[in-house]
Amino acid sequence: MSTRRGPVATLADFAGRWFAVLVLIGGLIGLALPDQTAGLADAVPVLLGIIMFGMGLTLRLRDFALVLRRPWAVLLGLCAQFVIMPLLAITVSWIFGLTGLLLVGMVLVGAAPGGTASNVIVYLARGDVALSVTLTSVATLLAPLLTPLWVLWLAGSDLPVGFGDLFTSIVQVVLVPVVAGVVVRALAGRLVERVTPYLPLVSVTGIVVVVAGVVGANADVVATSGLLLVAAVIVHNGLGLLLGYVTGKVARLDESVCRALSVEVGMQNSGLSASLATAHFAPLAALPAALFSVWHNVSGSVLASFWARRPATAEQEESTPA
Repeated sequence: MSTRRGPVATLADFAGRWFAVLVLIGGLIGLALPDQTAGLADAVPVLLGIIMFGMGLTLRLRDFALVLRRPWAVLLGLCAQFVIMPLLAITVSWIFGLTGLLLVGMVLVGAAPGGTASNVIVYLARGDVALSVTLTSVATLLAPLLTPLWVLWLAGSDLPVGFGDLFTSIVQVVLVPVVAGVVVRALAGRLVERVTPYLPLVSVTGIVVVVAGVVGANADVVATSGLLLVAAVIVHNGLGLLLGYVTGKVARLDESVCRALSVEVGMQNSGLSASLATAHFAPLAALPAALFSVWHNVSGSVLASFWARRPATAEQEESTPA
């Protein structure tokens, strides 16, 4: 007997498959209808909290066990995540002449933990999914401490916000929802498994709304200096993907691990960056995050398609039909 999928599940599958395209459409809507979408930027923290709760629902306590079994790979990934991208953010900003709130926005992106879509990209790229999930999870837990430190150091100690304010925001919109999701998964695993197929629809909808709102609130800046900022975002993301991969190669790790490191370093939690920017600075500071959200899903999808055709191990090569 065939099992028919409901319309919501089908829509969720569609959203997950065409994530990059939908996010791009959200940005175009924000650019075309700035007056109607600008107000959506105020909802960014709430939307991010919902997305992070959904991420927590996909995690199990055993996902963190890899820290004990393979501490070297996890430690290397975390160092690459929280060192390469923040330093690249300030370097790229200097090269492209970005200052003020745009500089703050670039550093916020660089200092954020790995993106929520990275695990799917690593899976499609035939990378080490277990390592990817662990790095995303642990980096998210470390973000309340490390992200504010990087932002205040690189973007300037004279910013109108302190460590405590940024720390509190990340705890509220990231740490608490993720932990709550993990707890709910532990207590009501069967119920969560029934709703898990619908989570991509929630996450994609949230990110699309965030991008539309932030782009709408900064439509004039996008029109005047958008190409320069887009170029900076592309370079930032591209170098992150490259250096994450090179880090694994230099450490002589397996190809599948190198691919996971590449994606985890290059794909950032741009939703968190946009949330912090709108809550503590101005919508303009969230613009790099919105553009990064669009681009890193495109570049990640392209990279996954490239690697998907190239087995990461000899075993995969032998098992791949000619």
